[in-house]
Amino acid sequence: QVRLVESGGGSVQAGGSLRLSCTASEYMHGQYAMAWFRQAPGKEREGVARILCENYSVLDTYYADSAKGRFTISRDNAKNMLFLQMNSLKPEDSANYYCATARGWPALLEEKFNNWGQGTQVTVSS
Repeated sequence: QVRLVESGGGSVQAGGSLRLSCTASEYMHGQYAMAWFRQAPGKEREGVARILCENYSVLDTYYADSAKGRFTISRDNAKNMLFLQMNSLKPEDSANYYCATARGWPALLEEKFNNWGQGTQVTVSS
């Protein structure tokens, strides 16, 4: 399994920005998905954004409604990194954010992803 390590979380005021990073221990080949999920206390883990890749190419991006227009998912092939740029943050964005990968091109659903990082905490104050 590729090991995933998230970073970049922290505390920010509403309206601010954060950039989350996920470093993969090795490059993934073939068809695969990389995604960001989040989980707030007492809530289920939910998908935030996903990219579908084939080798070095990003073929598609998808955002949950809560992320559209505010968050941007991207990757750096050379560094085996995935990013989530989060702008116009709201208190309801506060959660532990997880990076995840899966083979193939799965939907942005928790049960479709089988490799997870440990998470990074994001706290947005009003």
